[in-house]
Amino acid sequence: MYCNTFAASNTYLYNKVLFNLKSMKLHRNLVFATIDSLNLIFNDNKQADKVLRDTLKRDKRWGARDRSFIAETTYDIVRWKRLYAEIADVNEHFDRPNLFRMFAVWATLNGITIPDWPQFEATPTRRIKGRFDEYSKIRKLRESIPDWLDELGEKELGKKWDTELAALNKQASVVLRVNPLKATVQQVKEHLEEAEIKTETVKGHPHALRLIERANVFSTEAFKNGWFEVQDASSQKVAQILDPRPGMRVVDACAGAGGKTLHIASLMENKGQVISMDIYGNKLIELKRRARRNGIHNIETRVIDSTKVIKKLLGKADKVLIDAPCSGLGVLKRNPDAKWKLRPEFLETIKETQAEIIDSYSRMVKPGGQLVYATCSILPSENEKQVKTFLKREAGEEFTLTKDEKILPSKSGFDGFYIALLQKKE
Repeated sequence: MYCNTFAASNTYLYNKVLFNLKSMKLHRNLVFATIDSLNLIFNDNKQADKVLRDTLKRDKRWGARDRSFIAETTYDIVRWKRLYAEIADVNEHFDRPNLFRMFAVWATLNGITIPDWPQFEATPTRRIKGRFDEYSKIRKLRESIPDWLDELGEKELGKKWDTELAALNKQASVVLRVNPLKATVQQVKEHLEEAEIKTETVKGHPHALRLIERANVFSTEAFKNGWFEVQDASSQKVAQILDPRPGMRVVDACAGAGGKTLHIASLMENKGQVISMDIYGNKLIELKRRARRNGIHNIETRVIDSTKVIKKLLGKADKVLIDAPCSGLGVLKRNPDAKWKLRPEFLETIKETQAEIIDSYSRMVKPGGQLVYATCSILPSENEKQVKTFLKREAGEEFTLTKDEKILPSKSGFDGFYIALLQKKE
């Protein structure tokens, strides 16, 4: 059995500072912290958000501006890794000298004067802008993406791929999901404004607030008291379409750390039962911690350590959510390092896993119940094609597709998602 092994992780959430780049003076400790972070991400295969979480704890003297510089610059260089590497004449070896060359490309393109440090002696500054203009004519370099992924995207999405790829290279918005068990959207909005954090509501998402500028929302009393969680608007759409009601038995079959579980439970007003399942027990422990903070007590967690866990629930759930493991291509804007970690063989394996999961977990839906299949991918082969082939297999013969929604980053401005609602026959 499998669950969401490639779930989107939270990106950094530190104060966004609007730098006057051209007049910026680079500080050695901040530049070196950025280089150290890039080294761990590119060479030790560490997740960018976890690396930055540790890096930003290194020096307590760093203020919001310093932390923002490290985080923003690191993510920018990760996002444009291939383009910057091409411009800097960096091949496959991302050692420290080459990372400094890539940093110099970032600085030059942002109009920052490169300091007279030994680390920057080998930087081809005169050629940077000319090469940028040249390479910007080639999509896979301009959008900074591996060849195989660029070819796959074009194959699956055709002309739409250009638009979606450009949208996925934009910085992700920070969206909050208000917990209606504890507060209203207006109460959270007013509380954050008192903390000098401005937000705006999001059309079509009744519990969402988008930060106008990035801020450390985790330090607020509202967060500590469980008034909200950080959850992208597209992700919030999943529970909306599932439409759980008070008193139901709902299964979140690939719960992870429970972002969607918490949303489901809040919509059920703490009435009924939410069974949150995952193959990773440590994620379910985190879910329990978050549930306590949210004031939620109708969640039961179960580790999927054998097929018996699923068999005990066959035909017993009013609604089942399968937030399936996927390529994560819909959330590249918040996880730009994922495009460098993805491999073609992983994508083929994950599609097989998706088919296995939907066949197995769909059996937990009782007659007349509903199933939601969702991914944070924009590839049809992981989404509507998976649902279509499922409906033709034995396990899917009892279901009909009620509706599905393809959320594209270029149109929504948020993460890319696919959500399908299926109805089981009485």
